[in-house]
Amino acid sequence: MTASPLLSLTWVDHITGRRGHLVVDRLVRGVASGGLRMREGCTLEEVAGLARGMTMKEALHYDPESRYVPLGGAKGGIDCDPRHPEAYGLLVRYLRAMRPYVESCWTTGEDLGLTQDLVDRAAAEAGLGSSIQAVYPLLDDEAAARRRLADAFAVEVDGIGLDELVGGCGVAESALAALDRAGLPYAGARVAVQGLGTMGGATARFLARAGLTVVSVADVKGTIANPAGLDVEALLAARDAHGTVDRGVLRPGDRELPGDAWLSADAEVLVPAAVSYAIDATNQEVITARWVVEAANMPVRPEAEALLSARGVTVLPDVVVNSGTNAWWWWTLFGDIGPDADEAFAHTRRSMRALVDLVLTRAQTDGTTPRAAAHAIATDRLPVIAERFGWYR
Repeated sequence: MTASPLLSLTWVDHITGRRGHLVVDRLVRGVASGGLRMREGCTLEEVAGLARGMTMKEALHYDPESRYVPLGGAKGGIDCDPRHPEAYGLLVRYLRAMRPYVESCWTTGEDLGLTQDLVDRAAAEAGLGSSIQAVYPLLDDEAAARRRLADAFAVEVDGIGLDELVGGCGVAESALAALDRAGLPYAGARVAVQGLGTMGGATARFLARAGLTVVSVADVKGTIANPAGLDVEALLAARDAHGTVDRGVLRPGDRELPGDAWLSADAEVLVPAAVSYAIDATNQEVITARWVVEAANMPVRPEAEALLSARGVTVLPDVVVNSGTNAWWWWTLFGDIGPDADEAFAHTRRSMRALVDLVLTRAQTDGTTPRAAAHAIATDRLPVIAERFGWYR
């Protein structure tokens, strides 16, 4: 991978003075893929790390036999609380300023703090035909591909959109693959999840339906815990648009605890699915879980991961675990799968399980962490992708 990104810029909003960032880490066939996040305190350094992660995610899903051709990696970020009254206008102005990049080389979509519906509405107001229009010239049949993706976004399963569920399906399958390799039965395995938004909520649902017990979930109001198991479906049904649970649905055995209590939950699997940098060198000390499964982007700081690894806690890295959402977009658009939930889940499960097994086997062989193994696999594949498809053409 390149030592520095191909493009790195910071935009300052002329109305609010708030900042937005765009980093294009790498192009393949002239296009890069990566979502747009909005959160208070978002920095250029954060966006650069996420863009590099997208380059890796694309490379890790490279299959020379599939129609989906990996793209380069990119990421956008806006420094604003998405709940702020200024947020939507700021989003529109950011996309209007980034329009030349979205039109030519950057395909983007929802990420932390933003939904796809909101991104689509703001993109239209900013004068864009689509947030992924840069990829259209790479499609064999653009009209058919766009219909297929639109149909897929219209699919709902038990009241939740397919686009919201596939990422959590991939995270859950990653955790299940790790449990299977360790010979740990699903029944009796306990899970704690930070964040019940798009990714965390779907992950909790798939793990609960697989037979695991979700004992703790956290949102902005705090942690909800029950050692006997939470009613995941009731909590999901009681969420607002930002993943905050209405406490009115809690049962007598459910307890309300401080916001960081999920970290020390008595559980085998810990799923940080909310914000970056949630686990640091200090608070990692309270973690007793066997696996930390990174559903969020960059939730574990490097120094914390080193300490966790030293005491036998395995961190399954974000570049593997949460890559299913991005891959599902392209599997659907390029035509590897159709707009069908069962097909999407089956393809996601097969692909994620194969990827996790590959990474964990490489880590075991090399005597390294899963993250180092994933980096090594991506580093091996990037020159192959560049030789076959080129960076810019």
